[in-house]
Amino acid sequence: MIEYQCPAMKSFDDKVAAITGAASGIGRALALALARRNCHLALSDVDEEGLKETADQLSGLGVRVTAERVDVADREAVYAWADRVAADHGKVNMIFNNAGVALGSTVEKMSYGDFEWLMDVNFWGVVHGTKAFLPHLKAAGEGHIVNISSVFGLAGIPSQSAYNSAKFAVRGFTESLRQELDMLGYGVSATCVHPGGIKTRIARSARMDSSITDLGISDVDTREKFEKTFITSAEKAADAILEGVRSDQRRVLVGPDARVFDWVVRLLPATYQRIAVGYSRFSAK
Repeated sequence: MIEYQCPAMKSFDDKVAAITGAASGIGRALALALARRNCHLALSDVDEEGLKETADQLSGLGVRVTAERVDVADREAVYAWADRVAADHGKVNMIFNNAGVALGSTVEKMSYGDFEWLMDVNFWGVVHGTKAFLPHLKAAGEGHIVNISSVFGLAGIPSQSAYNSAKFAVRGFTESLRQELDMLGYGVSATCVHPGGIKTRIARSARMDSSITDLGISDVDTREKFEKTFITSAEKAADAILEGVRSDQRRVLVGPDARVFDWVVRLLPATYQRIAVGYSRFSAK
C-alpha cells in the first residue's frame, strides 16, 4: 500500500478553528494568534468569565468568533457543539483539543473520583473532540487535529500518575490517529503537542491531595513551586504549535525543557526514573 501524504495547511487565512480550553493560557494564545492570521474561531471552556475575556480580546481583529460553555467530559455536549460550529461557520478546518486539568496525589491515596475527573477531561475530552469534529474536517476537504499532550506524556513523574496516564494516552491515541489518517487519505492530518512548563493558570486550579506530603512534597506551596518551572510563555507556545500545523509535524515539543525531557528519556529510558526521584526529593526540600 502506498501511503497517502496529507498536504500541509500552509495558510490559516479564512479557515475555521475550534479550540477547547480557550478561556486562558495556551487556548487563549492560540485564539489570538489564529485571529491575527485571519482565521475564524469557535471557542469553548467551562470558565464562562474567562471565555468572555478571550472573546473580548478578539474583537476588532476582523474574524468571526463564536464562544460557548462546553464541558469536554460531556460527550453529547461536545458532539452538539461540533455540529453547531459547522452550521454557524459553514465549515471547520481545525480542532485544538487543549482543555486540561491537573492533579497531584500518590497512587495509593488517590481517590477514584479525582482520577476519573482528570481522565474525563484530559483524555476523554481529547477523544470526544477528535471524533466529534473529524467528520466536519473531512467534509471541509482540508483539516488538522491538534491534541495537547505534555512532557508528562514523555516521562513519568512522582505524584503525577493520573496526569501521566492521561497524557501518555493522548500521545498514543494521536500517533495512531495520525497513521490512520495518512493511510485513509481524507485530507485531514493530526499533530501531538508536548508542552513543557508553560506560563498558564493550570497549577492554580489543580487538585492537590494531602498524600503528596508522604513524598516530601508540600501540599501548601506546590502550586507556587510548579509555576516557577513554567519558563515558556503561552504566546510562544501558540506560535510553535501553529508552525507545527503549518509544516504538518507529527509531534511538536514546546520549550527547551520539553526538548531536555525528550532527550533524557530517549538516552536513559530506565535511568531517568531514578533522576526523577532524586530531583523530586531535592526540589521538595
